[in-house]
Amino acid sequence: MDNSKILIYDGSFNGFLTAVHTAFKNNYDILGFQKETYKQKGLFADVETIVTDLSKAKTVWESIETKNHNGIRNIYFAYLSEMDGVDFMLYQFIRKIYGRCNEGQVEQIVQLETKISKLALSVRREKSHVENMIDFKRTNDDIYIADVEPSYNILPLISRHFRYRYPKHPWIIFDKKRDYGLLYNGSFIEIISKEIKNMYLNSSLGFHAYAPNSYRQAI
Repeated sequence: MDNSKILIYDGSFNGFLTAVHTAFKNNYDILGFQKETYKQKGLFADVETIVTDLSKAKTVWESIETKNHNGIRNIYFAYLSEMDGVDFMLYQFIRKIYGRCNEGQVEQIVQLETKISKLALSVRREKSHVENMIDFKRTNDDIYIADVEPSYNILPLISRHFRYRYPKHPWIIFDKKRDYGLLYNGSFIEIISKEIKNMYLNSSLGFHAYAPNSYRQAI
């Protein structure tokens, strides 16, 4: 039976971890990953769509963290680089962590590990740069707001820094490149779209118009 697969997932980090869980559980020979936005059937492999399951994602996260704490941090940071093919690179690295790579692949995986570390470092540096250089402006409603266009998807990494920096003050940081933002109302953080950002800034709804999301701080 041919167990070769291309796994399609929703493009989220939790979706990727769910796909890893599925691949390991079914002992698939993974030929690649595709995000749903770019879904295209492979010519020589079965395609399987993965439904994100937070419990499975958490299981994979905690298992890798137990085996390699620095490894899981590099995996997460490198994933946020959004580099083409990074999900397959990370999957191969995860296989190495669990001793599932073939002897002939060891040298190749070591090279991948170096590349992943460099990607993670680049993301980490941009995270620090944005944390230090972000330029907040104050609105008439006394809301701190900043628009950013980072090279990498670093908003999930900087939220904790600004939550502790401004624990009592509402703020919005919006990623114009990826068209989403973070809103902090003094109590919780939620992920917002451009439309919701404009609703907050152009109306009198205030910062309690929406229920809090279960936004998980992975790092």
